Amino acid sequence: MISNVIYFLSHLQLYLLPLVETLGGWVYIALFAIIFMETGLVVFAFLPGESLVFFASTLAAITGSSLDIKILVPVFFFAALIGDTVNYEIGCNLHKLPFFKKFISGDKLAKAQAYFAKHGGKTVMFGRFIPLIRTFIPLISGSARMDYRRFCIYNLLGVLIWVFLGSSLGYFFGQLNFVQNNFSVILVAFGLISIIPGAIVSLYRLIRSKQVI
Repeated sequence: MISNVIYFLSHLQLYLLPLVETLGGWVYIALFAIIFMETGLVVFAFLPGESLVFFASTLAAITGSSLDIKILVPVFFFAALIGDTVNYEIGCNLHKLPFFKKFISGDKLAKAQAYFAKHGGKTVMFGRFIPLIRTFIPLISGSARMDYRRFCIYNLLGVLIWVFLGSSLGYFFGQLNFVQNNFSVILVAFGLISIIPGAIVSLYRLIRSKQVI
């Protein structure tokens, strides 16, 4: 049993590439959905957006892969851009919910508005590179009434840089001979790394729940 698992993990490339080819366009739809949810819905902040962009781009460079980097890049770009915009709009409407005024005082909201009026641009742009945090920034930007046009400009720049760096580095990484020859092992490592954000969130919630008790 254990030997079968080890064989499977060490030969993932033999199973993954045919699977990607069989799924065809559905792979791009799934990737779009994951990136969109990670950036657009705070309940999915644990999803491995950054790792996914890098890994999928790496996979596109592997010999025999049917993934096309020229399709992946716009898929990642529009998924992140639309996700952030939706998240911003959700933030703009948070004040309509009963719990908002209960937990967010007028003083706190005024401080948030002052902060985003002064530092909102760089917060939106550079915050995209911080896992977990990047999902909450558009939401807070919207609730703090950051100027929409200003948000869009800096968000566009942040998404462009984020996608370009992640996909180009991943694609270059996938072209290395070492990666081509050890792809399955590296894939397992990617998988382990990608669950770290989710594990941190789960651990945090567990600690908080014990403190409440």
